[in-house]
Amino acid sequence: MEKVSWGVISTAKIGTEKVIPAMQKGKYCDIKAIASIDYSKAKKTADRLKIPKAYGSYEELLKDNEIQAVYIPLPNHLHVEWSIHSLKAGKHVLCEKPLGMNFKETENLQKTAAEFPKLKVMEAFMYRHHPQIQKTKELIDSGTIGELKNIHTMFSYYNIDPKNIRNMADIGGGGLMDIGCYCISISRFLFGSEPKRVCATMDFDPQMKVDRFVSAVLEFKDGVANISCSTQLKFHQFAEIVGTKGKIRMDLPFTPVPENPAKIILQTDSSAEEISFEICNQYTIQGDLFSKAILYDTKVPTPLEDGIANMKVIDAIKESSKISSWFELDKL
Repeated sequence: MEKVSWGVISTAKIGTEKVIPAMQKGKYCDIKAIASIDYSKAKKTADRLKIPKAYGSYEELLKDNEIQAVYIPLPNHLHVEWSIHSLKAGKHVLCEKPLGMNFKETENLQKTAAEFPKLKVMEAFMYRHHPQIQKTKELIDSGTIGELKNIHTMFSYYNIDPKNIRNMADIGGGGLMDIGCYCISISRFLFGSEPKRVCATMDFDPQMKVDRFVSAVLEFKDGVANISCSTQLKFHQFAEIVGTKGKIRMDLPFTPVPENPAKIILQTDSSAEEISFEICNQYTIQGDLFSKAILYDTKVPTPLEDGIANMKVIDAIKESSKISSWFELDKL
């Protein structure tokens, strides 16, 4: 079976502990190389994960003609820069979320991507590809819960380590960029449209200057999404999707445990049921779907425009918080 040869730019924890091992189990992914600005770290990681090649710079990996696609789990402020470098080196790009630091920056990525129409670019929102999310979308679109009117999501964890990149404001840290982006993404995906305006509040850590709690209302044409995220609350996540004739609840919408069957609870006017899914790893699914798009030259499951639209909502939430009022997205 033909596989795509992958390179990984960075030895970031999300990559080495979750994404790479999962992609190595895929049918269409072959992780061939990993790069770090520290060669010894790249070599150590490559040996541990049984990756054939290690490079002491990102540029070296991009010069490797064997590599067809790159996965980029760098800190947020480097996403656009190295996505552009990768495209110019002739590589397909799977970039970690959020796509960039702001909406304007991601528009620059879109312009560059347009210059390379044969190359695929996608934001790595792995949760989108999990069967529980796909089934939820199917139930909504089929009218099972009537007209979708409200989505309520929360995502939180507790991390006060100032050395953690999530707590470094200048490189794109903070709750909104790290996990609030999921709540925005799922709301847009399930409504199947973009919010017209947002109203938000953000609380910042006085020492680290990153947002540690964010709550926002996203107003769509047909309903409302209420989102909350925090980097200084106990780990918690859920999604409740409510329509005129029923509702759906997911207890782990974003990071379901790959060793356990995921489940959603569907309740309608006439019945209530728990829907379980076969054990799977959403990172494996994501890697295979992207690789298949490369192999068969088909569209990626989540187009680049989706990541840019998500970034626009992130920026709008920040602007709304500054003025303590509603902010319309068409002002960006």
